Amino acid sequence: MNMKKWLLTGACIAMLGAFSACSEDDSGSNPTNPEVSSDSNPGSVDNPDNPQSSGGTPAESGNSSGGTPTSSDNGDNPPPSSSSEEEIPDTAPPQMGCSEIMYNAADGSALEWVEIYIAGGKDIENMQDYLLHLSGAVEYTFPAEPLAKGEYVVITNDPALFKETYPQFAGRLFGPWDGGTEAKLVNEGDVVNVKIDGEGDVSCAFGNEPPWPSLADGKGRTLVYKGGNAAQPNSWAASKLDKGNPGVGNDEWITPATVRINEIMPNVGSDNAWIELYNTGDKEVDVAGWTLEVKRRKQTLTIKSGAVSTVIPAKGYVVLDAVDNFDEELVVSPQGGEFYLRGSLEGEESSIWVPAGTSTSGVVDLSDGSTAQGPLASATPGAKNSALKMGSLYINEIHYHPDEMSTVPFEFMELVNGGDAAITLYSSNVQKGWKVEGINLEFGNISIPAKGMILLIPATLEAETIAATGFDNWSPDFVRSTYSIPEAVQIVTYSGKLSNRSETIAVKEPFEKTESKSAPSGYLYFYIWHDATLYSDKWPELKEADGFGFSLQRVDTSTMGYEASAWKVGEPTPGK
Repeated sequence: MNMKKWLLTGACIAMLGAFSACSEDDSGSNPTNPEVSSDSNPGSVDNPDNPQSSGGTPAESGNSSGGTPTSSDNGDNPPPSSSSEEEIPDTAPPQMGCSEIMYNAADGSALEWVEIYIAGGKDIENMQDYLLHLSGAVEYTFPAEPLAKGEYVVITNDPALFKETYPQFAGRLFGPWDGGTEAKLVNEGDVVNVKIDGEGDVSCAFGNEPPWPSLADGKGRTLVYKGGNAAQPNSWAASKLDKGNPGVGNDEWITPATVRINEIMPNVGSDNAWIELYNTGDKEVDVAGWTLEVKRRKQTLTIKSGAVSTVIPAKGYVVLDAVDNFDEELVVSPQGGEFYLRGSLEGEESSIWVPAGTSTSGVVDLSDGSTAQGPLASATPGAKNSALKMGSLYINEIHYHPDEMSTVPFEFMELVNGGDAAITLYSSNVQKGWKVEGINLEFGNISIPAKGMILLIPATLEAETIAATGFDNWSPDFVRSTYSIPEAVQIVTYSGKLSNRSETIAVKEPFEKTESKSAPSGYLYFYIWHDATLYSDKWPELKEADGFGFSLQRVDTSTMGYEASAWKVGEPTPGK
């Protein structure tokens, strides 16, 4: 049976589908985040600077989050779990998964590897019959060999170095992947796609910026998949074992901190900055002696006891003043940046990206138990956070998995200016265009009128789509005439590709830039976040958008589009 039809007849499959306030990019680099696309080549990437939606355990009450541990305190972790309550039948087509990723080994080692497995469904008698391959961050086509459930296989860039590093490894090893050691899993992050003929593929993200665990970034640990949406950072954790445990599966991971950075207010005028912490756990926690790293300033502060108690009750808050509660003053620049809160235990960490701007930023809990980060509509120190703040330019429609036999057989997106004034999508002060992360798009000097729309389409179509549609004369003019797009709607092309699974799409406005010797362009760029979503083909009520000829269409623009309830499915309406 066709997997998509099987999905819509009531069965559930594992949710294995499918990130900064500054970026180091220039006109020749990829202006998107590491989750640029599940199907596109990574190219060069800048540091991730997008609002995050992170998978986690369901919220228990109040303002609890995905930061709540999904494993027991003694590290006896359960196997990777499904977001569904039903297992995939043994007779179903195979559903692939990633279980462990080494993207930045310790001590400057060039070794990298990815561990994959069959997450559900039947065994694979011949991997080439299923066209099993890796794409995205790295490319590799598997040989004509079987793969059985319960087996965890490893693909590496350097088999000889792998065997030297793991002399006790007894599993099956493949590699080198295409390009060998020259084809790197970029440390800033990207997506590894495990592709298979059918609907059983998966897109697995990795990265080294908040909220990804820092122990996996050159400090000897791997990323271990915990369960949930593999495109979300909080579906991954740092391995408990040094160098990981390749070829085994169900590895133990380090339990994250139960205290999270919940809200941060930058320095504005003469007012002090402040940071709010939230205890997601069931026991009170004293954070006196914990440290806060402000990465951009290369500064590590220690929380001290003071006028404000540092004991956070279960499901409670504490607000720390930038001057009174640290051993030296906490400075939070309106440019934004990375912040890491660390306790006394190894891996006891919470981290957050603060976007550019003068408003407060923080974490919000979503209805599916995951969390999202970004600018907040209002400051709420000591209380549950407000909704994520919407900017002027929002995502209106996403056709991420087209049916080549439908009336709109190509992917597209729409952006709408919800404000009452025209927007120029290029900052003359920063000399940088607005960007849409996830599809490799940076705007030139164009303007969108109040309430106006821009239609975004791929610069080129894949060969399979051209063969199925006959659209060999693909161009904006062709799309405009074929689909009667009004002249008032501008059409802009992008070079990336929307994932058929799940990925983050974010709309960002340049805010400031500073000189940087490490950036290819010589500058670091800082962005204001206007809108974002981490759409998913596993949203229960919106599955018709996953290859059945329908698109996701916005119905709620009161906050950023992370919730499934912000969307509906309908017949695609490009430019309308």
